[in-house]
Amino acid sequence: MNAIQRAAVAIAAMTLAAAPVAAQDGFFDAKRDGDFLVRLRGLAVIPNEELSTAAIPGADASISTAVVPELDFTYFFTDNIAAELILAVTPHDVRGRGALAGANLGDVWLLPPTLTLQYHVDQLGDWTGMESLAALKPYVGAGVNYTMFLGEDAGQFQKIRYDDAFGFALQAGLDYEIAEGVYLNADVKYIFLETDWTLDTGAGTVGGNVEINPLIIGLGVGYRF
Repeated sequence: MNAIQRAAVAIAAMTLAAAPVAAQDGFFDAKRDGDFLVRLRGLAVIPNEELSTAAIPGADASISTAVVPELDFTYFFTDNIAAELILAVTPHDVRGRGALAGANLGDVWLLPPTLTLQYHVDQLGDWTGMESLAALKPYVGAGVNYTMFLGEDAGQFQKIRYDDAFGFALQAGLDYEIAEGVYLNADVKYIFLETDWTLDTGAGTVGGNVEINPLIIGLGVGYRF
């Protein structure tokens, strides 16, 4: 076997030895294959509400939890920096408590598009030295929310109105790759959201402020392309 043949055999051997590693790296790096990640999630929207009005001291209200489907889009500017937009509509029942205990304040739909800027840990396995963590892609984010209130129903009263409002959002989540470009996702957001409300009781009008501050927990699946 001459030198050229020995070199060819050596190159072939190294190629075969590296192939399983390359295949594994390619699998776990599939998230880099495209700039867009689309997810379908189920959301639990859990308000941490507090209502106040100077006209009725001690008044408060409870806002029901909603479970809804949600579609979100993420665009990656780099391997680590991305922006996410979520789209969902959530229905909530509103009931009085405190000085308003027993009052039916109707229901309302919330359309709360939320845009966050995220930092994704792209190579957790490399960072930690643990190959078993290579498929895990955690991220954190912060951004803005704009909530629109739709279909307000005043319940036992004449009319109720909530002002559309901006809020601030914090986020943490985790993608877990189960196939090339396919991910399971868990995500938690907290939105600092408050708005003004006006209620027509039929005998007069009262108004005040309500803090909604929802905790949003999401589970779903995503595909990157």
